[in-house]
Amino acid sequence: MTFTVAVSGASGYAGGELLRLLADHPEFEVRTVTAHSNAGQPLSAVQPHLRGYTHLTLKETSTETLAGHDVVFLALPHGASGAIAAELGEDTLVIDCGADHRLESEQDWADFYGGEFHGTWEYGVPELPRMSGTQRTRLAKTRRIAAPGCNASTVALSLAPGIRAGVIEDRDIVSVLAVGPSGAGRALKAHLLGSEILGSANPYAVGGTHRHIPEIQQALRWAGAAAPTISFTPTIVPMSRGILATSSARIVPGTDAATVRAAWEDAYAGERFVQLLPDGQFPRTADVLGANTALLGLAVDEAAGRVVVVAAVDNLVKGTAGAAIQSANIALGLAEATGLPVNGVAP
Repeated sequence: MTFTVAVSGASGYAGGELLRLLADHPEFEVRTVTAHSNAGQPLSAVQPHLRGYTHLTLKETSTETLAGHDVVFLALPHGASGAIAAELGEDTLVIDCGADHRLESEQDWADFYGGEFHGTWEYGVPELPRMSGTQRTRLAKTRRIAAPGCNASTVALSLAPGIRAGVIEDRDIVSVLAVGPSGAGRALKAHLLGSEILGSANPYAVGGTHRHIPEIQQALRWAGAAAPTISFTPTIVPMSRGILATSSARIVPGTDAATVRAAWEDAYAGERFVQLLPDGQFPRTADVLGANTALLGLAVDEAAGRVVVVAAVDNLVKGTAGAAIQSANIALGLAEATGLPVNGVAP
């Protein structure tokens, strides 16, 4: 069976990555692409690398344009998806790649985003450990999915196994991330110009202000944390895409290193897209470029009494578009890995 697909926000980075991956999906047929300021242009004029879509023209983003498809991907800025999604039929599978439907707490939304709260959809990170099982089971047969924030899912996947197993504490968690500027979207921003970021590393949203913090805390609560606290510091570095997240947490006293590592081994045993590297190995962002893969390296710092997890993802693939398609596959009853690359691109 072929499912008809519309991609809204197709002129942006997330929309373009969705289209790149969907081009190789045997069960999805992209029929409609929409945009805002770029509406009316050929898709190839704004996404010239997508040569398989030269027949498509960007249309205005509206409920009328998106209605009638089996699957709709919304790759829109925060605050723009909620109203459109509310008008789409319940039988349509809608995947929101923005932030509008990720948070359970209306207060968190007000504190970190503001504007109208549009409710909570199932979270699109299938491998995420919960107190019982994984997020995967909650995605089956749903028709509304919130794709993750790329930084948030990277940190959550890094730490949730230890929380669920009770081997790390949920207080005094520290995560420092090196991120590529594509995670900030394609809109022109002076501080993201090449002349501003080349040869420089630039911290932002320092001191507990980043919008992904409540999303991380929410995921850790699903894994069993009571009241998690996290110091979260992202830094833009001069690579177009990728996240390298270094997260550390205090080990529960009396827990040995083997037990700590076993928590992550058990959580991700058999997972295709989230892989724990052998002891002593740590990932690079280059290893996951273009792949729907999260690679984790783990070390136990016995002197400090902390576990250190280093995670690498491609923020546009496993961080956004790949997670969205992976979740859509599950919701539609397709093989989870359909159309998704596990291998990266090198050099």
